[in-house]
This record gives sequence, C-alpha cells and structure tokens, in this order.
Amino acid sequence: MTISTLPPDRNLPISPMRYDPRFQVETRADTLDLASIYRLVRRRMIVIIAITMLLMAPAAIVIVGLKPTYQSWARLIVHQPLATSLDADDKSHSDLLDAKSETERLLSRSIAERVVRELRLDAREEFNPALRKTSFIERIRTKLRGLLDTKKPTSPLQGNINAIIPEFYKALGVWHEDKSDVIQISFSSTDPELAAAVPNRVIGIYFDERKESARGRLDAAEEWIRQRITEQKVRADTSRDAARNYQESMDVVSKEDAQEERIKSFLELTGREGKIEESRVEVETVISTLEAADNASVAAQNIVVPDSIAIKQRDLRGQEQDLARLLETYDGNAEAVVDLRRQIQASRADLDLATKQYLQTMRTKLVALDHEAEAVQSKLVVANEKRIRDALVQTELLRLEKIAEKEQEALDKLENQRRDLAAKAMLPGAELEVLTPSTVPLTSTGRGRLSYLVGALLAAISAAVTAAFVIEMWDRTVRSFDQTAGMARTIPAGLIPRLARSENSKTMFAHMPVPMFDEAIRTVVLSLKQSNGGKLPNSILVTSAHSGDGKSLVARSLAMELAAAAIPVLLVDGDLRRGKLDAFFRSGVMCGLNEFLSGQADFRDIVYHHPSGIDFIPAGKYSLQRRVRPNGLAEIIEMSIAAGQIVIFDSAPVLASTDTVHLTALAERTLAVVRWGKTSRRAFEFSLQQMKSSRNSEILVAINNVNSKNHALYNFSDSELFSKSLMKYYDPNPEYITRNGNRSILEIVRTMKHHFLLH
Repeated sequence: MTISTLPPDRNLPISPMRYDPRFQVETRADTLDLASIYRLVRRRMIVIIAITMLLMAPAAIVIVGLKPTYQSWARLIVHQPLATSLDADDKSHSDLLDAKSETERLLSRSIAERVVRELRLDAREEFNPALRKTSFIERIRTKLRGLLDTKKPTSPLQGNINAIIPEFYKALGVWHEDKSDVIQISFSSTDPELAAAVPNRVIGIYFDERKESARGRLDAAEEWIRQRITEQKVRADTSRDAARNYQESMDVVSKEDAQEERIKSFLELTGREGKIEESRVEVETVISTLEAADNASVAAQNIVVPDSIAIKQRDLRGQEQDLARLLETYDGNAEAVVDLRRQIQASRADLDLATKQYLQTMRTKLVALDHEAEAVQSKLVVANEKRIRDALVQTELLRLEKIAEKEQEALDKLENQRRDLAAKAMLPGAELEVLTPSTVPLTSTGRGRLSYLVGALLAAISAAVTAAFVIEMWDRTVRSFDQTAGMARTIPAGLIPRLARSENSKTMFAHMPVPMFDEAIRTVVLSLKQSNGGKLPNSILVTSAHSGDGKSLVARSLAMELAAAAIPVLLVDGDLRRGKLDAFFRSGVMCGLNEFLSGQADFRDIVYHHPSGIDFIPAGKYSLQRRVRPNGLAEIIEMSIAAGQIVIFDSAPVLASTDTVHLTALAERTLAVVRWGKTSRRAFEFSLQQMKSSRNSEILVAINNVNSKNHALYNFSDSELFSKSLMKYYDPNPEYITRNGNRSILEIVRTMKHHFLLH
C-alpha cells in the first residue's frame, strides 16, 4: 500500500480531542419479545433448516410408503338362550351375558388362528413379517443388536403363525362401551374386502366355538354328574341297608306298637304301685292307731275294723248301756249289776283279743304290701330301663333313617341336575343379535399423505425451533461487548468482520482491499490511540485465550495498516513454538526470536524487512536450550523504540504459554482478540486474570471473525454496526462506485485512512 501524503507524527499531541472509547457499551436487559424470537429464528435458520430436513427425510420416506388403510366394523349383542331365561326355578340368569367376558372370548387365540388360516393372512405381506423386505434401518438395528447380543437373531419363518398373530391383533379391535352391552368389532387393512370379511368371520367363528365350548362343558358336567349319581346310589343303598340291619339286629318293632305296649305296661305297674301305697298307708294308719290307744274298744271306734270286731263293739256298747240303766234302778252290788259287769268284762276281753288279732293281721298285711311294693318297684325299674333302651334304639334307628333319606334326597337332586343338563344340551350356548354386519368400506380411514406430510413438517419445524432455542440457551460464547460489560479492566476496541476465503489477508499484498475489514482494523488502531492518551503505544501485545481466535491475523493486519500509513513497525512472532510469521511473509528465513533468546543470533540477524514496509522477527526454531537472554524481549522493545518503531507482538495464547503473561508486563498496551461465537466467556475471563499487570491495567478487547449478517440479528447494542447501508457503502461493486461519481472506492478508502492518521 502507498500513501500520497506525508505521514504525520504519531506522537503529535491531540489535546482538543476526546479520548472516550469508540464503543460505549450499553447494558440491556435480557428481554424476550417477538422481535427477539424472530431474530433468533433468522440467525439459527441454517440449523433449523438442517434439523428440519434431517427429521423430514425419514418421515417423508415413511409417509410416501404408506398405503391407504380401510376399516370396517360390526356391532352385535350377545344374549342368553331364551329357554334358559324362562326357567322359573333359576333366578341367577339374565337375558344378557357379561359383555366383558364375551369381549375377551372374541379376542381369544383360537379365533385369531382360525381367521388367519381360513382367510390366508399368512400369504399377505401386510400381516406376515417374513414376506416383507428388510429395510436399511432394520438391517442396521439387527447388526447393532448382534454386537450387543451374542446369540444369533432368528429371522421369522414364513409359515410361523406366532409372528402373524401380533400383526393380526394390531389390526383387530374389539370393545364395548361401559353404558351399553353392544360389542363392536373393527378391522383395518389395506384391502377393503379383507377389512369387511374379518369381522363377519370372527363373529361366525365365535358363535361356532361358543356352541362347541358350551357343549363340551355340558358333556363334561354331565359325565361328572353321572359319576356323582353312581357314587350317590352306593351311599344311599348303604345307608338304607344299615338302617334295616340295625332294626333287625335290635329286634325293634314298629314305633306305634312299641309305644302303645310300653305305655300300657308302665301304666299298669304305676297303678298297681299306687294301690299298694294306698293300702300300705291305710294299714299303717290302723296299726299306728291301734298301737297308740290304751283301750282297744275306743281305738276301734276311730278306725274301720272288720265286722266281727264291729259286732263285739256294738255288743259291748249295748251291755254298757244296760249297765247304766240298771245302775239307775239298782245299786252296784245288785246281782244283776254284778253279772252284767262280769259279762261286760268278758266282752271287753274278747274285743281286746279280737283287736290284737286284727292288729297282727294288719302287720302281716303291711309286710305283704311291702313285699309286693318291692316287686312292683323292681318291675318298674326293669320297665324304665327297657323304655330307655327302646328310646335309644329308636333314636339311633331314626338317625339312620334320616341319613338314608338325606342320601336319597341328594340322589334325587343329582338326577334332577342331570335331566336339566340334558335339556340344556339341546340349547345353543348363546344367541347373537348382529345389529350391523361389516361391509366393504368405500373410503380409507385417517388422513391423506399430504396431511401427514404437513403434520410431519410442522412437527419437524417445531423440534428444530426448540433445538435452536436450546442451542441458543447453551451458547456461552462471546458475541458482543454487552456480554463483557461486567468484566473489569476491559476496553472495547472494535468488531472485526469475518473474511471470506477469497478475502484472506494474503490478498492485501496484491492491493486488493477489503473495505469493511480495513475499516475495522483502523477502528482498533483508533481505540489503541485513544486508550493511550491520544498517541499510539510504543509496544502492543496481541494475544487471545485459545489458538484459532485470529490473533495472528489481527496482529499482521495492524502491522500492515501502520506500515501503509508510513509508520515504522516491527512485527515480532512471540509464539515461540508454533509461530508461522515467516511462512506468511514467505521469507524462507531460519533464524528468529528463539535463536536470539538462546544467544545464537544477534538482534540485527533476526530482523527482516518486507517490501510492504514491515520489519518482522520470525519465531525461528524452537529449542529447549536455556535462554541466555532472559530480558531479550525487553531489549527488543527498547531497541525498537530507539529506532522509532512500534513493536507488535503476535504472542502465543494466554492459556497455552507463560511467555504471554511476561509480555503483558512488558508491553505498553495489550490487545486481547476474542473470536465471535467461539471463545467462551469463562475462558476469556480466566485469560484476563492471567494477564493482570500493574503497568497494563486495562486490556483492549477486539472481537474477531464477526459474522456481520448474523450479528445484526442479535439484540445487542452494537448489532446495527454492520447495517445494510454500511455494507452497501463498503461494497466494492461497480454499481455503488457509479453512485459515488467517478471516484473509485479505493480512493475513498485511502482518503479516509489519511484523515484518520492525520487526526
């Protein structure tokens, strides 16, 4: 680059100027509005489109390969047989069967197998996995499964019905509503005739199997009842024989005869015992009366005596009356009185003798009554024992007879059940009322392919936008000075736009300017000048947190910009291990800073001059030898200042070399380069802590490789820096050159450059 005017003095004081930083940071709250969402979608449009296409590719393949599906259904009600529901003795049956149980019967494996065999579903690719072609994705899944599972996966056999049944159940639907007993059967298939045939065939097979099942159950129940009847007959005969044998062995008469005979005998003995007791009481009364009285004639008057004694008592009483009459006439010594008294004494003696004899007779009678009472009592005991024995025998016989009756009742009940089962065997297992038979559907079910494609596209876009939001949320990289506003000791130096492949820094030597990039570099130079009190610093350190942030590009561009302004500049490759400054200038030199620090070369031996006006010092060959010049970098700065040159160090990344930390203390100004959208804030903050120095208290920050189009889509305060109008102004297109008259854009750039350097 050449300049037509004389270069100004770079140390010329410019006191009237303000030295505020070019980029005043305005902190904004992280608000989310529709404009922010729109910008996010625009700046992540490539990601959204890529994710949408990745998601839509398999979805479109699947949707295009979809075949129209037809569905047909039938509706039915299952009833109990009418004859069963009319049974007055059985109240447990209702007209309708349990819909849930019948639904499960319709889904039974036997019905499914019969439908598959009868309708030959195994010959259809839709239901037989063995007939399908294995897709590419399925082959990959099989290989991955084989890597994880050592067992060899078995491929489905063509005649294996176990692989067809699950596919059949996927297409079959059997359900009923809770508030209704109507059962609905549906079937989906790509063949409409098959979709209509399956529900009807399921109903027919269900009815046949229901009949066979009911008949089988009835036959099994009848066989079981026959066995029970045979066993019950044996038990009934055994119980009857036991009762009869017991009756014969115990000589038990009929119940009525035994009861009458037993009562008659017991009453006779009881009556006889009562009479004996009455006679005994009378005899004891007579005996006690006779024994207690002193005068037998007086005692005989109070009891019932025999006639002989009664006659003697009357005679005695007559004689006594006669004696009383005689004594009224005669005195007691009269002969008639004396004779009568002698007769009375003889009569009284006879009465006493007769009374004693009667008493002895009563005592003998009492003894006889006692003997007779004992005999009757013994007979009563025997009769009572016999009565008790007969009662026990009758009780046992009654128990055996009840057992026999119970066994006979059980036998009769089993016979009735057998007859009932025989009658039920003549009835069907269930009665079907088909409300709506399945018919061939005229239209396919579901939506068309276009609807599925639109739905898949919307879903893919939603997923892509969500992924874009997630990516944006996890983005912790530096994209604006708004994000570094909270970091201490930093001064915004400028935003450097991204260079296209055709606009790399090597084209600058061929006088092919990049207006926006050149303007950004001039902005960085202006920021360095303003932060240094209005004059360019004598030494500038250009570094970054990581490699690949573009620090070397910025350092070389600064050197070329100063050289184009006729300012002496010395560019030093401070990356002693990976420096590539010699390759950039294509110098082919082999001696550099490493040789100078190790004492193998002098300062004048390592400084090279480029035709562009830049003096540079390459890194040289890295060596592990001890550095004999520990202050070599400071000496380079001093000699360059003495020669009137500005030293620019293209150092190694801060986090990769300690030499950069040492250079930070030596250089007058430090320029930290951050790559837009790549350097993380955490790494940048840590690199700032490493570069902390008392001399270089403030560090200028330049954001490199800025995507101008995407940067304008962010809600930062510097988002409008690369506006469309500014980009058109710097666009070297001939259309815009014409709008500015006959002046070329190169002349405009040079004029702005001189204006910048003069001030």
